[in-house]
Amino acid sequence: MVNKKSMFLHFFNSILIISIGLAVLSFPISAVESSIQVWPKPRTFSWPQPQATLLSSTFTISAPNQTHIHLSSAIKRYLNLIQTENHIPLVPPILNFTTSTPPLQTLLVFVSDLTAPLHHNVNESYTLTIPTRGPANLTAETVWGAMRGLETFSQLVWGDPLRVAVGLYIWDAPLFGHRGVMLDTSRNYYPVEDILRTIGAVSVNKMNPDLAAKGSYGPDMLIIPEIDSPAHTGSWAEAYPDIVTCANMFWWPAGILKRVISDVATLFPEPFYHAGADEIVPGCWKADPAIPSFLSNGGTLSQLLEIFVNSTFPYIVSLNRTVVYWEDVILDGNIKVPTTALPPEHTILQTWNNGHENTKKIVSSGYQVIVSSSDFYYLDCGHSDFLGNDSQYDQQTSDNSGNGGSWCGPFKTWQTIYNYDITYGLSEEEANLVLGGEVALWSEQADPAVLDARIWPRTSAMAETLWSGNRDETGKKRYAEATDRLNEWRCRMVRRGIGAEPIQPLWCIRNPGMCNTVQPFA
Repeated sequence: MVNKKSMFLHFFNSILIISIGLAVLSFPISAVESSIQVWPKPRTFSWPQPQATLLSSTFTISAPNQTHIHLSSAIKRYLNLIQTENHIPLVPPILNFTTSTPPLQTLLVFVSDLTAPLHHNVNESYTLTIPTRGPANLTAETVWGAMRGLETFSQLVWGDPLRVAVGLYIWDAPLFGHRGVMLDTSRNYYPVEDILRTIGAVSVNKMNPDLAAKGSYGPDMLIIPEIDSPAHTGSWAEAYPDIVTCANMFWWPAGILKRVISDVATLFPEPFYHAGADEIVPGCWKADPAIPSFLSNGGTLSQLLEIFVNSTFPYIVSLNRTVVYWEDVILDGNIKVPTTALPPEHTILQTWNNGHENTKKIVSSGYQVIVSSSDFYYLDCGHSDFLGNDSQYDQQTSDNSGNGGSWCGPFKTWQTIYNYDITYGLSEEEANLVLGGEVALWSEQADPAVLDARIWPRTSAMAETLWSGNRDETGKKRYAEATDRLNEWRCRMVRRGIGAEPIQPLWCIRNPGMCNTVQPFA
């Protein structure tokens, strides 16, 4: 079954009884931890005496003597957000609120390098200090780090009148440079407003989108398009039937494709070019008259793919781009190219099959990798399939074989995503080749009506694990503590116009920790 996709833009009584049982056996949570509601959780967060003061009605954000169009835009945007959001926490923060100290008047922003472009692995670190008296200070190496700090600051403001956490210090930076969302825009239509909203949500979750035209949405958005070829190009046949197999011709001449590559490289300044190269269908290739002739002379389909790669890969590299391919290009069981055709210094592979096993295969061959394991990061899984005449699921029993028609079922819960360790089983040297991860929403059964809920807040779970990890200071998985923060973050996203789905009943949210798992009754 083809399972990936040419342009993808990475009662009441029973409830009461259960609640009482949980209340008796639940575990207490730290008062300080319950007060920290930043998502993703910062790497270093020091707040010795949790306290807050009022935010001045004339509060300003200023970047003295620093001129940068995107920094200025971000400051204006966040100032408006902070002054108008008036977020009311689902659980009131446990802290000392005082009016004896003056309201916070100013956040000063200082950036060391105003020229750093928004490319992969740009320095996104920042330091945020909010003293009990005087201005708050946000310092960053780059504009992009400053934007991450502005988002963190915005989450430390709440209430009406506005309050702000004070007496704290944050140092923060991502563990992985690539933290992406892949949205398939080829199967169903997504209006620009939905794509823009998704990009905005990606930004506040401190991620990098992988879905649409950077030139269309602004140079402060890091976006990588995937122009998949030689497979997944059926839609091209309407305009260029002579270059698409299964449309009576193979993909020669290469000139048209090179013009596409050139145009995309011009529109998208990011130094990655995603060339796809996944899921080639042998029967489709063989249907073209040119292919059987090639095969009858001793050629193979893998050699054909290598010819294609050799005709496009050097051209992409000549445009000063690193080429991203899906893992199939070297790992497919039937059609693949030798690793000698793809020098690791110019190639990144994106893995989606066999979890840690394929990640290990890729990095052990010396390639950098982006992890998009379908077992953990495919957001479309668990929603059956789009085949209209499949009778195998006409069952009158509880047999769940086949996951209800979803090839990659079951549904990937936020906990499943949060607990996935993308460098599991790798040596330190191999782990250094993992650029990060990317969730994927393929759109056979998704469109704007379900877009937000399919992506959020599950993608927020990946955002945090790739930003600051999924373990606490002792090395223990922190999914229980993350639940309370994710509930709060989901609520804030909804207030910001992002239709994220809930992860718990409201009672659980109002009573943090009370819906944690417990030992059975004796």
